Amino acid sequence: MSLRLEVFDDDEWADRVADRWATVMRDAPASRLCLPTGETPVPVYVEAARLIDFTAATVFMLDEFDLPAGHPARCDSTLRRDLLDHLAAPPAAVHTLNPAAPDPAAECRRYESLVHRQGLDLTLLGLGGNGHLGLNEPGSTADAPTRVVRLAPSTIEAAARYGPNAEPEAGMTLGMHSILASNEIWLLVSGAHKAEILVQTLSGPIGPNVPATYIRNHPNALVLADRSAAGLLVHAPPNGQQG
Repeated sequence: MSLRLEVFDDDEWADRVADRWATVMRDAPASRLCLPTGETPVPVYVEAARLIDFTAATVFMLDEFDLPAGHPARCDSTLRRDLLDHLAAPPAAVHTLNPAAPDPAAECRRYESLVHRQGLDLTLLGLGGNGHLGLNEPGSTADAPTRVVRLAPSTIEAAARYGPNAEPEAGMTLGMHSILASNEIWLLVSGAHKAEILVQTLSGPIGPNVPATYIRNHPNALVLADRSAAGLLVHAPPNGQQG
């Protein structure tokens, strides 16, 4: 199955993504999910908290900034704030990365082993402005493992929006290898500021300069974009139609 693209009007994008997710979860309530943080998924999470019963699901965090535990800009803090705290009941399990582990490399191996042992049914991703997925910054290879990474300046700048003293220089991320091993991938893209990088993701050379391009080699990947994000695509499909 080739990469699919669906485009929705800006004002209904989050609702349509959440509706699709709710359908998946009704059919497979015990899904193993890998979830991102950041601005893009927030409106989707608002609707998902209302529509979806996560009590049988297992959640894996996509990445984590090297910030003190409890810091408002940490990914575990933002996922709680944007989704988990709004659920009627918590998921069966929530797995996280620990940047403060005494042996960071061993922590990354532990997490990657856990992910591969259980497997991911559905991975949701946001599209970084520089084409990163998770914290797999430009330069990441398709077989990159779960690891400690140095953050690009644009990623540090984005993190700074989430709280005081929120300028992490490093973090831990699920590697591209594990992301691409997911049974299904949804790339969520919204806003005109993502239009140029979406064009590169869908039509540029596949490789480490834009790690998001790797999803084009995945057998079951779906791009869900709003019309603003799809504004520079030459052949953006009509509302809701698959490309």
